[in-house]
Amino acid sequence: MAKKSTVNRNKKRIALNLKFASKRKNLKNIVMNRKLSLKERFAAQMKLSKLPRNSAKIRIKNRCEITGRSHAVYRKLKISRITLRELTLEGKVPGMVKSSW
Repeated sequence: MAKKSTVNRNKKRIALNLKFASKRKNLKNIVMNRKLSLKERFAAQMKLSKLPRNSAKIRIKNRCEITGRSHAVYRKLKISRITLRELTLEGKVPGMVKSSW
């Protein structure tokens, strides 16, 4: 089980990302638009830098929904390999069985 503080910090980052996503996208489009003047682009870059760092999507860490583990997390399932194995052995994942040969 991961520390609660790190899990909560990641949840805070997810919430901030959702809150500022559209604003960040608009500002990034302005910054990347070469047709606009340099002054306008620079102003947009300054506004972008004023936004909270934790609102950037890149700062969100993939974590297991059940345990909070950050390594070896399957994106599709949002659970770690260890949790997936435990759920499989309990028979809670449909269509997945322990292999043996």
